[in-house]
Amino acid sequence: MPEISKQIAKPIPSITPDMREFYEGAKAGRLMVQKCDGCGALRFPAYEICAKCNSIKSKWVQVSGRGEVYSFNIMHQLYHPGFASEVPYAVVVVELEEGCKFVSNLLGLKPHQIKCGMPVEVVFEKLSEDVSLPKFRLRGAN
Repeated sequence: MPEISKQIAKPIPSITPDMREFYEGAKAGRLMVQKCDGCGALRFPAYEICAKCNSIKSKWVQVSGRGEVYSFNIMHQLYHPGFASEVPYAVVVVELEEGCKFVSNLLGLKPHQIKCGMPVEVVFEKLSEDVSLPKFRLRGAN
């Protein structure tokens, strides 16, 4: 009997109350980060307390989605079967123009073509009706 292979889906993040505004923004095509009401520091992911001034007050704000590759790592090992067809793939740290850093993926390039300092912009990948994730591409690429 021939073996039947099943495509295993990538995991979809759960929308927790502290990240709801981030996911609502992403679904609408807006990149959202937390802004401390005490000192104005931007941060992502969401934290209850600001690491710079210890304030517990913050709000979600939209950022430009533009930045540059700060760092990256090429993943050669398979950590989840849903990513099997993508190995090797790159995980990038993007430093946004507004100053905070964001971990994601860079689309449209092979992992070994990525260089620190490349200008990038956000795009959104729809995973389900409720969840879209920010990814990045070279700025100006279509």
